Amino acid sequence: MTLTSPLLCADIGGSFIDCAQVYPDGTLGPRDRTPTPTDDLDAFLTAMADIAARHPGVDLHIALAGLQDPATGICTAANIPCVNGVGLAGRLSALTGRRVRIGNDADCFALAESRLGAAQGHENVLGIILGTGVGGALVLGGRLVTGAGGLTGEWGHGPIIPHIVGAEKTTPCFPCGCGQRGCIDTIGGARGLERLHHWSCGRALDSRAILAAWRNGQPDACRTLDYYIGYVSSALALAVNLTGTTAVPVGGGLSNAPDLIAALDRAVRTRILRTNTPPLLSASRLGGDAGLIGAAFL
Repeated sequence: MTLTSPLLCADIGGSFIDCAQVYPDGTLGPRDRTPTPTDDLDAFLTAMADIAARHPGVDLHIALAGLQDPATGICTAANIPCVNGVGLAGRLSALTGRRVRIGNDADCFALAESRLGAAQGHENVLGIILGTGVGGALVLGGRLVTGAGGLTGEWGHGPIIPHIVGAEKTTPCFPCGCGQRGCIDTIGGARGLERLHHWSCGRALDSRAILAAWRNGQPDACRTLDYYIGYVSSALALAVNLTGTTAVPVGGGLSNAPDLIAALDRAVRTRILRTNTPPLLSASRLGGDAGLIGAAFL
């Protein structure tokens, strides 16, 4: 989609609804923040209607921390249970009298970074989130690919490789929130890094402390990061080979660690089929605005 007129965009997470008008040049109007009613659908719909009423005459596009099935319009959001099983776009459109489009927040991130951010100028982009957990979305030929169930690009849900070169022991299959075991999501985000560190050396540290110890050359932290970089880069290399992407913008809290992103980038490029490639991974250029900006391009 090409943005030709202002839109009201909302980035809906489990804690807050952030919204702003997005203009055709990608700039944002004044931001508005409202607590997310997570357990009461009527309260949720009322909150969205109140937001829309403050921005008359513009359509509503939403980045949702959840999924909307492209075939049915039904939403699933683990942290916003009141919208589970609801055709949210239709309900909001009827309530507000305007067109409503909804996309997964990772999809919006990938769209934003491919149009105006770190992957601008690239046709094939795999946007990834390394936050509390792991997420992803795929843009091919400049267009978002949603696929069956809206799940395309979710590289975080699949089994990790139990043995990698140089590993001293087999990684256990941690249970994943999706119901499976051994997914990349269980070790790829900040909580996963902490889980991996505790498994590796028996010490409980938060992700910032682990990264700080790694930078200082602390042996336990270095071993944890060797595991982490090996597992995550192997999964990413497979995703890059399968999709032919030429840019991998990274969002989420761990994207604020440039040395970690650089180490992952080097490891991924040693594992893909293409040789002598320029850097693939780069931190998000749009930061916390990516969800709002990307929603405008749905």
